[in-house]
Amino acid sequence: MTALVKAGNGQGEANSPRAAAFYDLDGTLVSTNLVHSLGYFARNQQGLARSVVKSLRTLVGVPLFLAADFYSRKVFNNIFFKRYKGESKDRLRYLCEELFEEVIKPSIRPGAYELIAKSKSLGLRQVLVTGALDYTVMPLIEHLGFDDYVANRLEFVDGIATGRLLPPVMASATKASWIRVYAEREGLSLSDSYCYTDSMSDLPMLSVVGHPTAVNPDMRLRATAIRHDWPIVDLS
Repeated sequence: MTALVKAGNGQGEANSPRAAAFYDLDGTLVSTNLVHSLGYFARNQQGLARSVVKSLRTLVGVPLFLAADFYSRKVFNNIFFKRYKGESKDRLRYLCEELFEEVIKPSIRPGAYELIAKSKSLGLRQVLVTGALDYTVMPLIEHLGFDDYVANRLEFVDGIATGRLLPPVMASATKASWIRVYAEREGLSLSDSYCYTDSMSDLPMLSVVGHPTAVNPDMRLRATAIRHDWPIVDLS
C-alpha cells in the first residue's frame, strides 16, 4: 500500500516531466511545524474544559517532542501522534480549512512561491514528501499547485483516531525509500531531480537525488551541506 495521492494537474502521459522536485514541508516551505497543527486542534476542541486541557497537554509536551525529535524521528512519531488519540475524523477534517487559513498559509515562507514557480518553469514534477498528516496539507497542495504528495495518515476505528499511524510512516529513511519507488514507478530520473529540506533528519532523501538543497537548514544540515558543497538557500 502506498500513501501517494495524485493531486492531478491534467497533464497527459506524453507530456509528463522526466524529473521531479521533492519538498519537505515543515521548516522548509513553511515556518511552522507539526506542533502548531496539534496546538490548533487542541484550542478548537468542543467544550472549553476539553480545549483547555488539550492545550495545556500540548504545551507541556513541547520539550518532550523536541528531545524525541533530536534523538530519533521514529521515536518522535511514536510519542507525538499518540496525542491525536480519541479525536474524531470528521472534526479534524472540518477544521482543516481553518487550520490552513489561520496557521499554515500565513507561515508559508515568502521565497517558497518563487522557488516552486522556478521549479515548474524547468518542467519538473512538483512532489511534497511530508511527515505532516494528510488532511492538514490538502488545502496547501492546491494553493501551491503540487502535482503529487505523500503524507502520514492516522489510523481510525469507527471514525475515532487510535493515535497510531498507518504505514508507510513518512520520516527519515522511509522518505528516501518512498522517493526511490515513486521515481521508478513514474519513470523519473533521480539524478536529474531536486530535493529541498531544512532538517538533518531528511539527509537520506537529499542523498538520493542529483540536486540536493538545504533550505533554512538546522546547524547539522548546514554543516553537511557546506561539507558536500550543496546549495544553501534562505526562503526567510
